[in-house]
Formats: sequence, C-alpha cells, structure tokens
Amino acid sequence: MIENVLEATGLSALSFYGFGPLLLKGTWMTLQLSLLSLVVSVVLGLVGASAKLSPLRVLRLPAQLYTTLIRGVPDLVLMLLIFYSLQTWLTELTKYIGWDYVEIDPFAAGVITLGFIYGAYFTETFRGALLAVPKGQAEAAIAYGLGRSQRFFLISFPLMMRFALPGIGNNWLVLLKATALVSIIGLADLVKAAQDAGKSTFQLFFFLVLAGLVYLFITTVSNCILRRLSRKYSAGSREALQ
Repeated sequence: MIENVLEATGLSALSFYGFGPLLLKGTWMTLQLSLLSLVVSVVLGLVGASAKLSPLRVLRLPAQLYTTLIRGVPDLVLMLLIFYSLQTWLTELTKYIGWDYVEIDPFAAGVITLGFIYGAYFTETFRGALLAVPKGQAEAAIAYGLGRSQRFFLISFPLMMRFALPGIGNNWLVLLKATALVSIIGLADLVKAAQDAGKSTFQLFFFLVLAGLVYLFITTVSNCILRRLSRKYSAGSREALQ
C-alpha cells in the first residue's frame, strides 16, 4: 500500500526512507509530548474537580476562573501567552536574584503549556463524573470505616472512571492533535518533520497526508485501549441493570 502511494505521488521509496528517521523522530516527539501532557492534565483535572466540588469558596472560585478562562481562549493564543510569560517571569526572577540568564526548554514548556490548558477540560470531565457517583457508595464506605484516601481509590475512583472514560477519550484525542501547535515554540514534532520533508522534496502534500495517517493510526490504537478500559470499569454494571 505504501509503495502504491509512493508511486501515485511520484516519490521514490529511496527518498521516502531518506526522511524516515526525521519522521520517526517527530512521531516519537509527538508521543512523548502527548503522554506527558496527559499526565499533567489528569493531575490538574483531579485537583481542579476536587476544588470545584469543595464546600470552601476560596477553593471553588479559583477553579471556576481557571476553567472559564482556559476554555474561552483559543489554544494557540494560550500557548503563546503561557510560553512567553513563563520565559519572561523566569528572566525577571533570575535577574532579581542575580543569576545568569536561563532559557526554558521548549519540550518542558510544551508539556507544561498543554497540560495546563487541557487540565481545565479534564477538570470538567472529572467533576461531572464525581457528581454521577451515587452518594450511597461513599456513605457505605464510611460505614465500613474506610479513610478518605481509601474511599477515593477503592470506591470513588473506579466508579468515577466508568462515567469519565468517554470524556477522557475525547480530551485525549483532542490533546493529541493539539500537539501540532508546539512547532510554534521550536519543537520538531511530527507535523514540523512532515513540513520540512515536504519542502525539501517538493512533495508537501504527500508528507502531510503521511503525517495524517500516523495520527489516524495513533488514534485508532487509542480507541482500542479506551474500549478495553471502558469494559474493565463497566464490569458488572450491565448485569446489574438486567
């Protein structure tokens, strides 16, 4: 199939494989960035959801402001603002302390930026999932003498995941595609690698289609994993409804 595509685009296998290492490196960069950003997003999402459900107003208001601001501003604008703001703040801090100039690593900046942005979406996903957990489950756990952490990890978290997985899957797929924005801060992700290869060979269309197929493959594998997780966390629920 690949050979047919190569012949249709007029690009030989030799020239394609010549850019193979560049494309593989870009794909690996995209995967690392996506997975690490997902971890940051999930952590922020759990913290944000807990804050929004807290009875304390001092916790609810910042969490509400966070989700409202992030979801209301385009990702590209947020990425530029956060990346350059971090660099500016770091420069001012080092100047105040008297240290030498420190430049933020673009990869670390990309992970923090994407994690911070999509943490707002995960906050709403987890908040809705936690609200969907029957209160009687927590009350029963308290009656059995389980502590707060035990109630969360043994009762609330597994039940919450049953309701949160559809939203988690959607957020993950959007996050994966959003990694294409990191090229603006100097990272050589899959899209940047495809652009460079296409411009070098005057076959930009071919390499962009190839990049799209790689994204499609990753999302297909992700959907398979998400279906497995959904079956795992839904075990017993179908039988209970019958």
